Amino acid sequence: MKNIQIGTICSHSALQIFLGAKQEGFKTFGICLRKKQFVYEAFPLAKPDNFMLIDDYEEILDSTLLRKMIDNNVIIIPHGSFVEYIGSKSLENTFFIPIFGNRKTLEWEGSRKLQRLWLEKAGLKLPVVYNNPSEIDDKVFVKFSGAKGGKGFFTANSEKEFYEKLNKKIKKGILRKEDSTNPFIQEFVSGVRYYPHYFYSQFKNLGLSVREGFLEFLSMDKRVEPIDESYRGLPDSLEDFYDYTVTGNQSIIVRESLLSDVLEMGVKTVDTSINLFPPGILGPFSLETIYHPNKGFTVFEVSARIVAGTNLYPHGSPYSFYTFKKPISMGRRIAIEIKEAIRKKALERVVS
Repeated sequence: MKNIQIGTICSHSALQIFLGAKQEGFKTFGICLRKKQFVYEAFPLAKPDNFMLIDDYEEILDSTLLRKMIDNNVIIIPHGSFVEYIGSKSLENTFFIPIFGNRKTLEWEGSRKLQRLWLEKAGLKLPVVYNNPSEIDDKVFVKFSGAKGGKGFFTANSEKEFYEKLNKKIKKGILRKEDSTNPFIQEFVSGVRYYPHYFYSQFKNLGLSVREGFLEFLSMDKRVEPIDESYRGLPDSLEDFYDYTVTGNQSIIVRESLLSDVLEMGVKTVDTSINLFPPGILGPFSLETIYHPNKGFTVFEVSARIVAGTNLYPHGSPYSFYTFKKPISMGRRIAIEIKEAIRKKALERVVS
């Protein structure tokens, strides 16, 4: 317990995770592509203490490298890239390194069907889902499985337009044919995008009481996508801007009167997760929402781990000041939870 290292893949939110771990006195372990090592060398305060260099993410499941992680006493922090490259099936059946949180959560996040069931049972307002392209009768938003950061997503107004855009993206190499076999087609909802970031703690009584734990609301962001800058392409290259790939994040504060809705959505998400896959979601998560003045919040996705939007706050967001006596990033909040679990000899409550 005295020599645990906090590790993750050097991608997504790794800098924040490493910095937060170091702030709480942990050694850090970075699983890094050789060609990307220089990126993490460039930030000394967030550079992992130990690198495990690989040429391809598929190598991570090699038994020799898994043994190296075990020998280094590593607890892995899952993030979007980790889930994408390792996959929920491998996490469940092959990747035997301890990870922070409940492994079952990543399975529920990774399946559109299970995720929808989760949010429906939580009583959250969701967009209408179309089971088949032939059902499209209004503007829809088309997604694909996995944490792809919006890559390949598109809108369509009819079955004909759906197939035209899908085939075009496959032809251009934006989507693989196998990626497109199970599209997720949902109602296009207009409004302002809000991505609240929560943390469900087993130990710190600093937020809203939910079952045996406490829900903290730490920060919020809005994603930056090429579609947001579509006006810059007028009139010649507009089509190139019809792209929903996330390229960055913007800090945002929600109107205070809406905080009750934001908190209620977080409570319902946690409470329902405990019923569906006990002990439920643990640690960080985010709800991807659209707010419309007449319709309220519509939730279109849950990210059941740390999200890249929290990278805006390496020293804590404005909301963190209302909960802690010092600014706390999501990366540091994870390290605090692990540290508290070790202190209480209850690591099994937050690591699986």
